[in-house]
Amino acid sequence: MNTHLKKGLFTGGVLVAGSLSYAAHYFYSQAVGLGEKDFIESMEMENIYENDPWRQEKIWYREVEREVITIQSYDQLALSGIFVPPKKETNRYMIVAHGYTSSFKDMAPFVKLFHDLGYGVLVPDARGHGLSEGNYIGFGWHERLDYIRWISYLLNRFGEESQLALYGLSMGAATVLNVSGEKLPPQVKFIIEDCGYSSLSEEMAHQLKTLYHLPAFPIIPLTSALTKIRSGYFFREAAPLKQIKKNKLPTLFIHGEEDSFVPVHMSKKLYAANPSSKELHLFPEAKHAESYVSDKKRYKAIVESFISTYS
Repeated sequence: MNTHLKKGLFTGGVLVAGSLSYAAHYFYSQAVGLGEKDFIESMEMENIYENDPWRQEKIWYREVEREVITIQSYDQLALSGIFVPPKKETNRYMIVAHGYTSSFKDMAPFVKLFHDLGYGVLVPDARGHGLSEGNYIGFGWHERLDYIRWISYLLNRFGEESQLALYGLSMGAATVLNVSGEKLPPQVKFIIEDCGYSSLSEEMAHQLKTLYHLPAFPIIPLTSALTKIRSGYFFREAAPLKQIKKNKLPTLFIHGEEDSFVPVHMSKKLYAANPSSKELHLFPEAKHAESYVSDKKRYKAIVESFISTYS
């Protein structure tokens, strides 16, 4: 091999390595790092606009009594959220998990839904979101341990006779599904998930293909390794599909069939893998996280029926 060819190969190798390193850092900053995300639409659940389908829920949410609560995570972060007390005395409490880049501020429809069903409602801000500390997005993996602490908080505050349940939307759905694979106290009665992804690796690969028209390999493995270094987890760890195989709780799966952000086949895969009592309900015209707004009456009826069966 002549000298010019060696130099050319070396230079080419350096350029490829540099390009892949740049791609991994860029994708990490876009997906895992904090900051504005141009590739997703904001839920915009604080302001009221003309013909707002959530107008009444938002007005109610602005005025309802609430308490800001802060606990400490297993890795010494201050995690905050709000607690909306029930209408009347009860032993039933719902923990509501918000989605990607969201916070408790964006959960008015879901808080009101469970409040109207007689629950006290706790809405934690995920690490790195809202009022909670953190410098990365955990995609429901580290948050699963945070939720065990929130569960303990409710039991310590309201007593061992409490009945708890978990609801999650999008990344929050992945969070509560990850919680399902952990050892939970008997007071946790069921899980409701809406449009959760089956695994972070699969969701990242989907986004890479959809947004950038790029294959998963080698960018996803490289970004995953960088995430392990900077945020403490590999993408393959954050896999609700693995966790749910250990699930013992009745679980309600909801998904919009027109969801292009988290494809509906992911919920079908999760449903098939779940060994516990379960229901799957699809909303034909709903996009991502829009099943409720697409058919409020049906959504409420499904949730209320499931709760009455398993609470």
